[in-house]
Amino acid sequence: LASNAAVSRPSVAELLGWRSQLFSREQAKQRALYPRTEKIEVTLEGPGLQGTLLIMNRGVSTPYSCARHLTEWHVSTAALALVDGQPWPLHRPLTQSCTLSLLSFKDQDPQEVNQAYWRSCAMLLGQVLQAAFKEEFLVELLRSPELPVISGAFCCDVVLDSRLDSWTPSEEDLRSLGCDAQRLIQQDLPWEPLEVQPAVAMEIFTHSRTKQEEVEQRAAESPRGIVTLYRCGDHVDVSGGPLVARTGLCSQYEVTALHNLGPGPWGLHRRAQGLSLPLQLQAHHTIWRRLKKRAERLVEVPPVPSATPPQAPTPAPEALENFPLLLYILAAKTLLLCLGFAGVKIYQSKRAEAALKKQRELERQQQQQQQQQQQEEAARAEPDKKED
Repeated sequence: LASNAAVSRPSVAELLGWRSQLFSREQAKQRALYPRTEKIEVTLEGPGLQGTLLIMNRGVSTPYSCARHLTEWHVSTAALALVDGQPWPLHRPLTQSCTLSLLSFKDQDPQEVNQAYWRSCAMLLGQVLQAAFKEEFLVELLRSPELPVISGAFCCDVVLDSRLDSWTPSEEDLRSLGCDAQRLIQQDLPWEPLEVQPAVAMEIFTHSRTKQEEVEQRAAESPRGIVTLYRCGDHVDVSGGPLVARTGLCSQYEVTALHNLGPGPWGLHRRAQGLSLPLQLQAHHTIWRRLKKRAERLVEVPPVPSATPPQAPTPAPEALENFPLLLYILAAKTLLLCLGFAGVKIYQSKRAEAALKKQRELERQQQQQQQQQQQEEAARAEPDKKED
């Protein structure tokens, strides 16, 4: 594929423009399904929002639109939504009255947000790889493995031009890829979702047989037989689950490795790996170094059967090395919590002591006043006795 398709294949810029144009065409077609404005009721759920009712436009308004009706804090922190209890991308239009919860990375149960963030980071890595090489080198993105956060790294499988089979990236090369990702992060680009029929997705990926194969797999796995695409800038790709709202939610982001997986049907398969933390969560540089070291090791992923949904891989034994870090963080938080609790107790004790001291002072003053009154009364009564 790398040798034959390179002759007739358009340039990267032309390819991205073609896919983005077809994406926009299908997006406009779906929006035209709602020619007249119909109102829907969106009932908000969550701390401080319970029972809040918003009247929105069917097929046009998104969870992000709802967040803009609230506060700037909700706009900046919302990463994903729950619509009637189901994960929902922030930029996907709402099609009926529903309940809505806005999710952030600091929720009590951030599992859905974390998984969406991991997928988003993997797609961002694919976008970087797609544009990182010169025009004469072909880059084919394969299906990204669905990995839990505990795996230690997000991954993007790729086939590079056969002329690069002997190439091994240096630390400087990996750092350069990370800088490319940071530029996309700084642009704060939205991840735009679009559900399409397989035929539409096949047309969008006309020049990529690897993506067409993924489209066939995703459509077979979907209960409704549809495929979900995402666009970030002019980059369009397939996703097996919801992504977070925008690239600006990423913060610490590094490309840690590019491993050889061996020959495959499309050429030499490679696995690019990376590590990232969202903007709302930052790690101390010591912890970050240890996490990065783990993320450099190859993440083993079982092969995905073409007719069944992908299964989450069992964490490798070395992935358990993350647990001491998690325990360290938990211990630190527990210590801070205990210190804070102790501080509250000390503060409350001092307040109680001060209140008791003040009460005793008032009682002493009252006793002195009573004694003074008794002395004055006795002094007034003394002349009366002398007159008698």
